[in-house]
Amino acid sequence: MRRLRDHGLSLLFYLLFLLSLGGQAVSGLADFNNRQLATGGDAVSIWHYLTSSSFAVDVAENWQSEYLQFLLFILATVWFVQRGSTESKEVDKVGRESDEDQKVGRYAEADSPKWAKVGGWRTSLYSHSLGLVMGLIFVGSWLAQSVAGRASYNAEQLSQLSDPVSWVGYATSADFWNRTLQNWQSEFLAVASMVVFSIYLRERGSAESKPVGAPHDATAEEG
Repeated sequence: MRRLRDHGLSLLFYLLFLLSLGGQAVSGLADFNNRQLATGGDAVSIWHYLTSSSFAVDVAENWQSEYLQFLLFILATVWFVQRGSTESKEVDKVGRESDEDQKVGRYAEADSPKWAKVGGWRTSLYSHSLGLVMGLIFVGSWLAQSVAGRASYNAEQLSQLSDPVSWVGYATSADFWNRTLQNWQSEFLAVASMVVFSIYLRERGSAESKPVGAPHDATAEEG
């Protein structure tokens, strides 16, 4: 039970992810089959739907926007601060900070990660590993969205006796950018709201909130 408690936050959100993905698959299948029957097509099985471009593009377009949100937030918080927000570091620590502040090289502690201690390219790589991994997932999911979106778009084009488009044609199309930007704008608004709301509002006991009695201009504090 202690082990479950120690990893409860990640386990909770992985469980919610799986439940939501399962719900999306079921509701998406029902919607897909309704549209199929309405246009004189045949209903498909759950397996057929899960391996379809229609399901893939819906999943990928949400993943890419989420990972873009976190990638930009990770990078932006290196150089930009917001006085009073728990989502910001302290206002006088703008930039990459010193080796001593970051506990790397000769300033590393006994239990610091190995690559934080050794110096050279390994410490440099490890120093940017979070942004690199988030960036790779974003690029991969955005590419997957473009590929699956093109397949789904072309299937609709062919059903209407219209010509299919190339990958470049789809990646520069209104359909692709409409799908992309409608997700991006909501992610950016949500991040901005969290940054500002955490200045003035509180949630007792949450790491995303300041202590209830902390002043509004207290920055980088956790409750």
